[in-house]
Amino acid sequence: MRHPPRSVLLAVIGAVALVGAALVPVVSASGATPACTVEYAVTSQWDTGFQGSVTITNNMAAVSSWSLGFDFANGQKVTQGWNAKWSQSGTAVTAANESWNGSLATGASVSAGFLGSWSGGNAVPTAFKLNGTTCNVDSEPTPTPTPTEPPATGTAPALHVSGARLVDASGTAHRLLGVNRSGGEFMCVQGYGIWDGPVDDAAIKAIADWKANAVRIPLNEECWLGLSNVKSEYGGANYINAVKELVARVESFGLTPILDLHWTYGQYTGNSAGCSDVHATCQKPMPDAQYTPSFWSSVAGTFKDDQAAVFDLFNEPYPDRATSTVTQAWQCWRDGGTCSGIGYQVAGMQSLVDAIRGAGAKNVIMIGGLAYSNDLGQWLTYKPTDPAGNLVASYHVYNFNTCSTESCWNSTLAPVAAQVPLVAGEIGENTCSHAFVDQVMKWFDDRGLSYLGWTWNTWDCSSGPSLISDYSGTPTAYGVGLRDHLRAVNP
Repeated sequence: MRHPPRSVLLAVIGAVALVGAALVPVVSASGATPACTVEYAVTSQWDTGFQGSVTITNNMAAVSSWSLGFDFANGQKVTQGWNAKWSQSGTAVTAANESWNGSLATGASVSAGFLGSWSGGNAVPTAFKLNGTTCNVDSEPTPTPTPTEPPATGTAPALHVSGARLVDASGTAHRLLGVNRSGGEFMCVQGYGIWDGPVDDAAIKAIADWKANAVRIPLNEECWLGLSNVKSEYGGANYINAVKELVARVESFGLTPILDLHWTYGQYTGNSAGCSDVHATCQKPMPDAQYTPSFWSSVAGTFKDDQAAVFDLFNEPYPDRATSTVTQAWQCWRDGGTCSGIGYQVAGMQSLVDAIRGAGAKNVIMIGGLAYSNDLGQWLTYKPTDPAGNLVASYHVYNFNTCSTESCWNSTLAPVAAQVPLVAGEIGENTCSHAFVDQVMKWFDDRGLSYLGWTWNTWDCSSGPSLISDYSGTPTAYGVGLRDHLRAVNP
């Protein structure tokens, strides 16, 4: 779903003044300012992998290029990286600037991140050199935050695919019936926070009181990876920990968390563009090859021991608006690479499935089709291969979509639902009523399928649309339809 206009969100959030962050020199134990400082952090860690970051501050004369060197003590290996050209020889790691971030003025900082592997130990590097100059002299290196364990499964069921159904560990069919909880995709990148509204126990209990059993949580890849355009308090380790805490809380109420990659990097200004920004500030037609595989490798590594968590690969693909033919669009969807009409390298759905499975995660994966996930016409033909056999077709439908009639559902959705589980990850309407979603829910109920309403946020229902008027769960005129229906079918 496209979000309300920025002015609507600002009215909800309130007036916020954006003030540039001042660079404060790090002073050494002797009172002198080091020539350079390096802050190293492990932002997430799992059995054999981890996500790390370095923040470099140059206190010397300005430079036009930079190279950071350090050594791993336990045989760790850098496997992927961003915001720098990463290389490794033995234990020695080098991060050199990209063409666009080589200039580093006096007092300026730059951040870069990476994914790595480890075995036996993951000690923090103790010495760093910037362009040959030793950093952090007379000062202690920033300690690595103690990695938190993956969230406990709680009472939410572990899920897997069996034929055309989602089932729990006992083999009992399980439908995902619930809501979307928007906020994690836009608040962080806009610099206002991480969540839009409360996500404490009371807020999640209000969702459970509607008799929902699933919550879809939209995320932002730049915030998860802690890229330099995101405020540090809302990105990297802080963002990851906030997501882990919300997942654990959702599961503690017996609800299935669906982690959805909503906003991604890559400049697109073609047909139906949501914005002209290269950063993850709107819905792009396809995920990007530069960051999205790293995002899913890290998310998968973080939650691979939590089979209750479901992964939704990419919110609403629309390569069909950019390419010349539908065949080209589906090929772009599956295979990625250079796609007609899209100016950045695309990560295809197959590469993202591979990234998740490569991290050791067997979690259920939802994949939406073309036309903002409203077209599943050739989903089965171009379905990615999955060694875990845990793929689910994701479908979004609103009253203003092309495929929004029972005849279209019968002709395009029913054949898909006969072979794989089908989840309507978003259903909704912009009428401030619920006549349309009533029809959608009946069609899905009759076939034992899953659906989640957009969205559990206090926006105006005609621009959102919004299910609630407050976070205690008071429904809007539109939300009444979903609330009463969930209470009837999922008592």
